Amino acid sequence: QVQLVESGGGLVQAGGSLRLSCAASGRTFSVYAMGWFRQAPGKEREFVATKSGTITYYADSVKGRFTISRDNAKNTVSLQMNGLKPEDTAIYYCAASRSIGTSTAKNRYDYWGQGTQVTVSS
Repeated sequence: QVQLVESGGGLVQAGGSLRLSCAASGRTFSVYAMGWFRQAPGKEREFVATKSGTITYYADSVKGRFTISRDNAKNTVSLQMNGLKPEDTAIYYCAASRSIGTSTAKNRYDYWGQGTQVTVSS
């Protein structure tokens, strides 16, 4: 099993920045991709960003504003979010996948954090 714990959410004004962090523990050697998803009220959980090795994917809605990074030595993944918009308001979830390769599909991710709230005011 792998445990994921997120931190760094909060309330920010539109145009501001936040940095989310996720620490993994347990059988981390089994993890390939680590990424972020988000879920707004009344909507399905959607892909935000993922990173496996040198491969990185972003959702079109965050490309150019968000940056994902990993520190494999520390088993952490971070999401730097700049230029935040009210539509970025959601609960953000860290996720880890045992599948080889990189995927944007949430059903390819085996482990999930508890989520951290990000609220962007207009």
